[in-house]
Amino acid sequence: MGNDSRPAEPGPSRTGERLAQWSNSRLGYRRLAHSARRLAFPDHWSFLLGGIALYSFVILLLTGVYLSFFFHPSSEPMVYQGSYAPLRGQLVSQAFNSTLHISFDVRGGLLIRQAHHWAALVFAAAVLVHMLRVFFTGAFRKPRELNWIFGFLLLILAMFAGLTGYDLPDDLLSGTGLQVVNGTILSIPVVGTYLSFFLFGGEFPGDDLTARFNTIHILVIPALMIALLVGHLTLAVRHRHTQHPGPGRTNSNVVGLPVRVYAVKAGGYFFLVSSVIFFMAAVAQINPVWKYGPFRPDQVSADSQPDWYMGVADGFLRVMPGWEINFWGHTLALDNFLPLLIGVLLFLAMGAYPFLEAWATDDDRDQHLLDRPRNRPVRTALGVAWLSVYVVALMGAANDVIATRLHVSVNDVTWTVRIGLFVVPVLAFFVTKRLALGLQRQDRDDVLHGRESGMIKRLPHGEYVEIHEPLSQARLHVLTAHEQYRPLQAAPVPDADGAMPSRTQRLRGRLSRVLYGPGTQVPKPTAAAYREINGRHRS
Repeated sequence: MGNDSRPAEPGPSRTGERLAQWSNSRLGYRRLAHSARRLAFPDHWSFLLGGIALYSFVILLLTGVYLSFFFHPSSEPMVYQGSYAPLRGQLVSQAFNSTLHISFDVRGGLLIRQAHHWAALVFAAAVLVHMLRVFFTGAFRKPRELNWIFGFLLLILAMFAGLTGYDLPDDLLSGTGLQVVNGTILSIPVVGTYLSFFLFGGEFPGDDLTARFNTIHILVIPALMIALLVGHLTLAVRHRHTQHPGPGRTNSNVVGLPVRVYAVKAGGYFFLVSSVIFFMAAVAQINPVWKYGPFRPDQVSADSQPDWYMGVADGFLRVMPGWEINFWGHTLALDNFLPLLIGVLLFLAMGAYPFLEAWATDDDRDQHLLDRPRNRPVRTALGVAWLSVYVVALMGAANDVIATRLHVSVNDVTWTVRIGLFVVPVLAFFVTKRLALGLQRQDRDDVLHGRESGMIKRLPHGEYVEIHEPLSQARLHVLTAHEQYRPLQAAPVPDADGAMPSRTQRLRGRLSRVLYGPGTQVPKPTAAAYREINGRHRS
């Protein structure tokens, strides 16, 4: 038994102070707040893309909670007797009836419903563009590989959240999309039929479709997305924010705004994003389900188009030839399975690239300074090629609309997209790579020769030349601060023990040469060349 004979210190005179001391001794929030006050946030427009994703997600949660008070996720049939006269007396589901009730009878219901849909589109777009910013600037490098995975999974969940939410009203347009989804699921070998019956609660369309999709949409996916967002933001704070190269910026510091200033700007930015989304919801109609009518399995909506984030999958399906093969007495629908496989591989390549690059560079250092896309030509070209596949497939998803509007054959549009899926990415890769190398050469010339002053000087022998002025130290730092990797050894040279490199090592060397070998980067100017040429221009 211990006995502390020290005199008791005078306790706080107020209950609030005692409560604050009690909670701080157990939670340590004051130390966390002190650490947060020391954080700095770089101020660059490209960093706002992540904020758009976060704020649109908040709007999705708020509007989704409001809509859930009035939506009835049931496929049970009923006779519509609501405010929309053209559909009165029609047999609809309770889900479709409640969607019309929200749109026409609930005060502000149509505005909230359209804001929810627009926020979903903005959220998916912001996550994708944010990931592209991270990709092109190399912000995925160590120690942020796990954060890249979180962002990648968040993009996938955003697509499936949009798909499940899009199908909840049980209208003809969403039902048409669900028939496509069901056909794709059925094409999966061995397990396709079981997955379809499990998802739809029986043979399509089943009786539990709306209820199950509602559970996935409002519970499962949001919970996973919140967990990923919390993990993403926690790691972002833990690893501190990346920053673009510039004077005074190194791998060991962050130059930017203090947290108080950033918080004020972030609050204003949230209201700005919210106002834009609600303005679109007020003036731009989206998904008017009353025009499409209730879903019927024997009907298909004309000019049916999915939301943009699922357009790539629909585009692959539309341009795929109707190939089928028989294997051990079973029919394998390649016209549905191959597009699914290609789409999965397209996104897996996006998710796995950071690890392939880290393996090829053999760089185990922490990287907090961002790359300029022009200084990584192959990576930039690969990203643009990936985007070109996405865009061409998205055009394939609108082949019927393009054919109708341009008065051309839908077969011509389909064949154009088929050829474009093979040709456009290759052209995009080489054009982007050449542009990046050209910009590198321009930077090299700017460093060596300086900027054009606009003043003409006549030399003693009669030649006219323009006087160049040296760049500022800040500009010189931006143009020359990047590091240029050397490719790993690719030739089968024996090591110190006389052992030949393995196949994996040779593959690693080839990949390294593809990324950073000859013809992939312009050498930076040396200090001696800079002093010589710059001195000549000023003379």
